[in-house]
Amino acid sequence: MRKIFLLLFGISAFLMNAQQKVNEALKKELDEIMKEDQGFRMLYTSDTTPEKRNEILKDLNIDQKEFEKRGWEMVAEHDSLNMKTIERIIAQHGYPGKTLVGEPTNHAAWYVIQHSVKIGKYLPLIKEAGEKKEIPFTLVAMMEDRYLMNENREQIYGTQGKGEMTKDKDGKQIFVNFIWPVKDLQNVNKRRKEAGFDSTFEENVKRIYGPDFKYEPYTLKQALELRNKNK
Repeated sequence: MRKIFLLLFGISAFLMNAQQKVNEALKKELDEIMKEDQGFRMLYTSDTTPEKRNEILKDLNIDQKEFEKRGWEMVAEHDSLNMKTIERIIAQHGYPGKTLVGEPTNHAAWYVIQHSVKIGKYLPLIKEAGEKKEIPFTLVAMMEDRYLMNENREQIYGTQGKGEMTKDKDGKQIFVNFIWPVKDLQNVNKRRKEAGFDSTFEENVKRIYGPDFKYEPYTLKQALELRNKNK
């Protein structure tokens, strides 16, 4: 009798889980946040056409003249508001992953955290979501790399580029783009594959900076010297 009860209980629990539905209200809220977060950044992407740029401004109800005047100040304001919303959602629901809001809405909170100064606080939660397959593990890897870069440490998966002001040999101010130093560079593609990336480190470098970019490996010491010059 006990075995039958446990069997029926297990079947009931399974059916309840199978019937669990996406939280549509939360999904809609997160979809709007993700549209705004990514829309603002597309305005700064070099391959965004003028037509697409105007479409984004209209879709996000952004005044073009105000954006031209304030630019990243507006982005920072919206990022701050979005982060407050995400923190409220996490406090209530935990990480809003695939089970709760479906895909790709499960990326929304990750985007906001990734663009915040609170990565260190939420990285353990992001790792837990990745382990539970609530988000792709590639997102976990990207956030861990950014956290390490922000902490002046070598990244693991080679996902993060950086730009810093420096001077050329003639003393002229120039802006330099580079890939943040990678720990154990010779095995980075093995780690990327294990994390679920479908591109190599070399391919990702071209994706970040374009096909004509010439990769030069920076040591951590070189990267920090560049960073410290601008403090």
